[in-house]
Amino acid sequence: MPFLKKFDEFNRRISSGFEWIGLAGLLVMMAVTCIDVIGAKIFRSPLYGALDIVVLAQMVAVSFATAYALILGRHVSVEFFMMLLPERLRLMIDTIISFFGLTLFVLIVWRLGVYGYSLQIGGEVSATIRLPLYPFAYGIAVASIPVALIFLAEILKLINRMSVK
Repeated sequence: MPFLKKFDEFNRRISSGFEWIGLAGLLVMMAVTCIDVIGAKIFRSPLYGALDIVVLAQMVAVSFATAYALILGRHVSVEFFMMLLPERLRLMIDTIISFFGLTLFVLIVWRLGVYGYSLQIGGEVSATIRLPLYPFAYGIAVASIPVALIFLAEILKLINRMSVK
């Protein structure tokens, strides 16, 4: 199906771009941790707000890298039991699992949008450096959209494979 190939390519491009944002979050975590440790041990002056920055950067790193990890198959799966089942039953189970994944990430996007709005209206900020938290909730919601799209594409591919068999 040409539509599924284009949809997969679209998902791969978005996820690849988001992976770079996740990598930036990882680099920020590493740099802040190094600066904090060197400042605390050598200069007796740790980096103010290092914990806040590392926690928020970790959220960015994990959430923005999730979609590409899903595309590459780097998620946890237990397959030793599945290999014993007939192929049609495996396809049905995979479809159900992908549907649950799609449902979960649609709910995550929706609830994080609502949560981000409540953080924005409430003026919630981080503990030490007073950084607003709502952009991070919105960012994680946006980073979850490609994951939902990947699950949707997987469902469509599985349904297509079941109809061919």
